[in-house]
Amino acid sequence: MSEYKLTYFDIRGRAEISRLVFAAADVPYTDERVNRENWPALKAKTPQGQLPILTIDGANTLPQSLAIARYLAREFGLSGKTNLEHAQCDVIVQTTEDLRSEWVKVFREQDETKRAELQKKLIEEIVPKFWTIFQVTLTSNPTGYMVGDRLTIADLAVYDVMEIHTRDYPDLIKGFPALLTHRQMVADTPNIKKYLEKRAVTLY
Repeated sequence: MSEYKLTYFDIRGRAEISRLVFAAADVPYTDERVNRENWPALKAKTPQGQLPILTIDGANTLPQSLAIARYLAREFGLSGKTNLEHAQCDVIVQTTEDLRSEWVKVFREQDETKRAELQKKLIEEIVPKFWTIFQVTLTSNPTGYMVGDRLTIADLAVYDVMEIHTRDYPDLIKGFPALLTHRQMVADTPNIKKYLEKRAVTLY
């Protein structure tokens, strides 16, 4: 089996979906955490000047968080069984990234008044819109999974992107009972449960 090193900051962020894929597949890897102080020196050595990066067998290096996660999911059998299921997983993963991008807009806004306005819109309009998409996808599949009949990267991506909002706004998910059940199912998956129990607590 290949040797993997995932390099990112000491947060969940854009590397967490890959960490969840590693956990679900029970595949060992080096989880390299970079301090903000060390990042400037490392930045010039990365393929695109950003993190995360995945190093395979000490030689091949992949940038871009979703490319990394999708590669790992394919390698470990977590991207569906058919080309259609692969595509369906990609749709969900990309949709979670669209939601994450909306959250990042709030996070990066420096003006406190504008940030409050963006946050309000995020919680009252944008998050429910995306969660509705996830719930409709989920309830359209009788297996209880987002795609196919077993855990895939689609389930992990939805679990990951919902993390901050379910933590900070716990009442919000009450309007999405199927997603609440799905989150518990993912969290109770043995390998994921073991990972979550040991995972360091970070703000995001």
